[in-house]
Amino acid sequence: MDRIESQISGVSKVSLNGEWRVSRAADREEELPAVVPGCVHLDLLAAGRISDPFVAENEDDCQWVSREVWSYRRAFDVDQATLDCDRIVLRCHGLDTLAEVFMNGVKIGDANNMFRTWEFDVKSVLRLGANDIEVRFQSALLFTEAKQSERKLPNWSEGNEKLVGGPWVRKCQSNYGWDWGPKLVTCGIWKDIELVGFSFGRLQDAHFQQHHGADGVRIQLTVEAEMVTSSQATARAFILDGGAVVAECEAAFSEGKVTLSATITRPKLWWPNGMGEAHLYELRVELLDKGGFVRDVVGKRIGLRRLELQRHADEWGESFQFAANGVPFFAKGANWIPADALLPRASAGDYRRLLDDAVGVNMNMLRVWGGGVYECEEFYDICDELGICVWQDFMFACAGYPSFDAAWMRNFELEAEEQIRRLRHRASLALWCGNNELEQGIVAETWTDTAMSWEDYSALFDELLPSVIARLDPDTDYWPSSAHSPIGDRCDFNNPTCGDAHLWDVWHGRKPFEWYWTSTHRFCSEFGFQSFPEPRSVEFYAPADERNITSYVMEHHQRSGIGNATIIDYMLSWFRLPCGFENTLWLSQILQAAAIQYAVEHWRRNMPRTMGALYWQLNDCWPVASWSSIDYFGRWKALHYAAKRFFAPVMLSVVDDPKAAKFSLHITSDLLTECEGQLRWVLCDTDGREIGGGTKIVSMAPRCARHVLDIDVSDARRDVGEQGLLLFCEFLINGETVSRSFGTLVRPKHLRLRAPKLSHRVESCGDSKDVIVTVSAKRPALFVWLEFEEDGVRADDNFFHLQGGESRSIRLLPVGEGEIKGVGIRVRSLYDTFAE
Repeated sequence: MDRIESQISGVSKVSLNGEWRVSRAADREEELPAVVPGCVHLDLLAAGRISDPFVAENEDDCQWVSREVWSYRRAFDVDQATLDCDRIVLRCHGLDTLAEVFMNGVKIGDANNMFRTWEFDVKSVLRLGANDIEVRFQSALLFTEAKQSERKLPNWSEGNEKLVGGPWVRKCQSNYGWDWGPKLVTCGIWKDIELVGFSFGRLQDAHFQQHHGADGVRIQLTVEAEMVTSSQATARAFILDGGAVVAECEAAFSEGKVTLSATITRPKLWWPNGMGEAHLYELRVELLDKGGFVRDVVGKRIGLRRLELQRHADEWGESFQFAANGVPFFAKGANWIPADALLPRASAGDYRRLLDDAVGVNMNMLRVWGGGVYECEEFYDICDELGICVWQDFMFACAGYPSFDAAWMRNFELEAEEQIRRLRHRASLALWCGNNELEQGIVAETWTDTAMSWEDYSALFDELLPSVIARLDPDTDYWPSSAHSPIGDRCDFNNPTCGDAHLWDVWHGRKPFEWYWTSTHRFCSEFGFQSFPEPRSVEFYAPADERNITSYVMEHHQRSGIGNATIIDYMLSWFRLPCGFENTLWLSQILQAAAIQYAVEHWRRNMPRTMGALYWQLNDCWPVASWSSIDYFGRWKALHYAAKRFFAPVMLSVVDDPKAAKFSLHITSDLLTECEGQLRWVLCDTDGREIGGGTKIVSMAPRCARHVLDIDVSDARRDVGEQGLLLFCEFLINGETVSRSFGTLVRPKHLRLRAPKLSHRVESCGDSKDVIVTVSAKRPALFVWLEFEEDGVRADDNFFHLQGGESRSIRLLPVGEGEIKGVGIRVRSLYDTFAE
């Protein structure tokens, strides 16, 4: 069978998305237009009732919104065919958060969890023709303030960058504020809402499991259906590759459940980015009546792979590494937060752009952080397509939670069951993780104002969650917390011999970047360093008279209490004092990139002892100074360009040793096959005069890191002085440069840099639409960057180094689906930040 022929007649769906009306429940006379899916802040913004909370300090003026009760209403028509269905439900895919639902004036139910789908039986209250629906949202903020006054739950930074009581409600925790996000406690119908009617039955679940063997991959499918009738029902499943059926199976239901199986004899495996193709099949499951009519259909995309967390004893303790199809790989990536503080505003295009940008810098893993939301289907669809492995937190972060409350625990159990069922088939799903940082100082022997008890913590993360996962998704590994040490003292959460670690000794601990070189942790799932957005992004939220990093608006858009001072402290440790506001913004990005480069290069040199580096954070949810490598507007910071280099499949890195006047050169390869290349290096002074250099042929085994060369520069240091020495090096495979690196014996602020005399020319690339910018330097130029006057364009490389007399051709890339029609370019370097 090479195609599917089916007669479909069954489940009826009527979307209630679209135009609604919203008002304060106490003032029905003043209704405003609303859009569903959406949220009250977006509706008030569109109606001109609030100013943009992302601009200046307008966020402060919007706090009243979170203290009101809001009513959403609309009218809709129901036809006779829908009314004739034996069962009709109102299906609410997402209600944020404390909601009462009314149909034709009759209350049909309540909701109290943003992360659950809510269904209410409405057959008895619907009528032919005109109907109306109201969803009334209570204030989650008032609710949590009251609960927190009754019994205080520990919550880091509450009363500073966070509003009160977030852990009491199952809602996006960063709505209450975070050290990178605004305080905007939203409400609204934030996902689709629809009427669903059926008379025979509907598919409820299709649990896909795979078993890999010498003869292929055996697919086991457990299908559950809600049946309205007792008549015979059958499940039929197809697995398709490019539209062609490669396997099919069929069996009758028994008490609403059936297990099917089929084998794919020549499977095309799914691989993480950089390891092979992320191949996807289509799974189609049908519910058939006894006449062979299809009464319901469920479709999913699946990947055939084994994706696991490997932990075993080794010479350093216990490993923590992910493996795909039996092949261990170094996890390269970042942490993901919500794409917008006003969640429904994030579009499918936003998700595509951000995830393309992750793959564009060689990432293979993202951690969906536990203070946000379980992401939308588009997010996981794209991760599946691009080979981005997903470390999936449950939504708990940096607080104690009321696991002593039986009703709260049952509410979460249903949330967990739904999310596990929704995501367990995803090819990209690599790990379930219980929470973010609860074991990092917020758990103690007994409840206090600053900690929850180990007993109540364990009831949630050591008992409930692993039991639900074992029942519903036994094929995916579970990890109780990030960070977590599985051996020895659990309170030693950053044990370097086992588990994962959150390493904030740089930034929060104010240790030098070189501290990273002392870290031998097994997997680094959080670490980071802040920077400001670029000038164009700052101009959006900071008026001209506020463009000073100590102004009220600039500090308002800095939620880390130590933020701006820490940036400047490190900046003066590494670089000369920049001239002016814009140079300060740009130099902060160069500083951030250097910090994370120090860390990642070291851990990649340290593999297989260390097997992962997920920096904090990939993206922003509003325009702000933060740890992100891509700002809210999608503009790449210097860090994101650096990530393309330090996450490259083959990476050359330099370790400087000023005391010994020596540079050590290392190569790390993630390739699955052997490779051989040529290492080249040039030692010069800051005028660009060559002092020495050489080449070396280097052979690399698959998936390894090795020290390949030491360069003694003691004679050059004596002749030129350490402030005048620069090392440029590159590694070439088949004549193509695959990695470059750079070294000095002093921090950049002490280099005797001269004006590099940069120039550039712009040219089209033949008949293609590509635009090439060739940048040239008369003298060595460090951290050369192209600044664009318009949006819609990005360079394929930026913040790079040039030797004296060197030219580099940079390809300009359109952002999104547009074309580059003309662009104003300014080319600058580190020298320009202090010499203007």
